[in-house]
Amino acid sequence: QTPEPVKLVIAAIGRMKRGAEQDLCARYANRIDKAGRGLGLGPLRIVEFSESRAPRPAERKAQEAELLLNAAPPEAAKFVLDEHGNAHSSRSFTDLLAAHRDEGIAEAWFFIGGADGHGDALLAAATHKIALGQMTFPHQIVRCLLAEQIYRAITILSGHPYHRD
Repeated sequence: QTPEPVKLVIAAIGRMKRGAEQDLCARYANRIDKAGRGLGLGPLRIVEFSESRAPRPAERKAQEAELLLNAAPPEAAKFVLDEHGNAHSSRSFTDLLAAHRDEGIAEAWFFIGGADGHGDALLAAATHKIALGQMTFPHQIVRCLLAEQIYRAITILSGHPYHRD
């Protein structure tokens, strides 16, 4: 019996505007759905939450962290994108995803915080804190970069030539 595929979710604070970034994310999500099915990964879903309107950054971060944490099942693998997280190569990121898949997790959630960053509760609940590098990127672009890296991981696992060392 084949195990259920690992559901992949990008949960982000802020809404994606219509345009090139949204189209690119949708294209990678479609590729993930098609290529990941046979590898036990996917589909990819993107969930968006409105930014907190709290007056102070600490309150905004706490409210947004609560929104994100409450959306994910407690047993899900939680990848928190954080500037202080570990920077991974595409191969080591692939290894993380594959290890969780092989452990039999049902869902892997990737959290993108608001402009102020993540609240302490979400950081404490993280299975992994990952950084896309030391530069700061707009949240819409982070979604596209993350979706691309998830797709790249799937192609690495399948032996597809998309990724070249």
